[in-house]
Amino acid sequence: MSKGFLLFAQNTDRVDYITQAYALALSIKSSQPTINSVSLVTNSDVPKKYREVFDQIIPIPWFEETENSPLAAEHRWKLYHVTPYDETIVLDTDMLLLEDISEWWHYCRNYDVKFCNQIKNHKLETVVDTIHRKAFKANNLTNPYYALHYFKKNDAAKSFYKVLEFVCNNWEWCWTKFAPDYYQNWLSMDLATAIAVEISGEYNYVIDNCSPLEFIHMKIPLQDWPDSATRWQDTIPWILNSRGELIVSNIKQTKLFHYVEKDFVTKTILDQLEELHNDK
Repeated sequence: MSKGFLLFAQNTDRVDYITQAYALALSIKSSQPTINSVSLVTNSDVPKKYREVFDQIIPIPWFEETENSPLAAEHRWKLYHVTPYDETIVLDTDMLLLEDISEWWHYCRNYDVKFCNQIKNHKLETVVDTIHRKAFKANNLTNPYYALHYFKKNDAAKSFYKVLEFVCNNWEWCWTKFAPDYYQNWLSMDLATAIAVEISGEYNYVIDNCSPLEFIHMKIPLQDWPDSATRWQDTIPWILNSRGELIVSNIKQTKLFHYVEKDFVTKTILDQLEELHNDK
């Protein structure tokens, strides 16, 4: 069965998500010894140099520009329909994969769909986001992270994604019905996924606390810093070394690193990632 990583990237006026996807793809190619196929879903232009690192570049189907959705979130339910793999891990583009995660594939093969529902801070402490996820707790919803999830290409996963499609296409009604407290006036894939879990009733099968799926999340409130901190890159020292290790405040970051800040991927970082990829 074919396995691979699927990335969704649609550039905006403010953020070059294609470059982020390129950096992530380089990190996948250099850190994963066996399963390292990476496909990109986009309607943005991809520079020739970037195209070489992707195994496939797939256009977003049924696409219409949406002025009110700068992240193009309303298209993300389509990933199930375009994946070229029998088993897929979806990643947000503003991430780096730092270590071999083969055990994730071994664990997930027993399931049709599996979402990450736990995160860590840079100190590798498991944390609960009570700042950005008030709507989840207030409305007794599960806590999925669309930024990292797995699915098989089968009927069970297709059924779940059909529910997710309904939620995304009717998100204002779904928010009113299932998440009226701390109402969010935008389409969030995390909240849409939580509501899809609620509608489908797949509480334990789609999410579980034993899952190894997790990532380091660099949102400032999760780091246990003073309120005056505004950017993690300016708050603590960090370095990506020649071995591909990301050291943040003298702590080696593990597995999947969600850097969040859009200016993290500089030319220097890209040069380092390209060198690591070329050395493989």
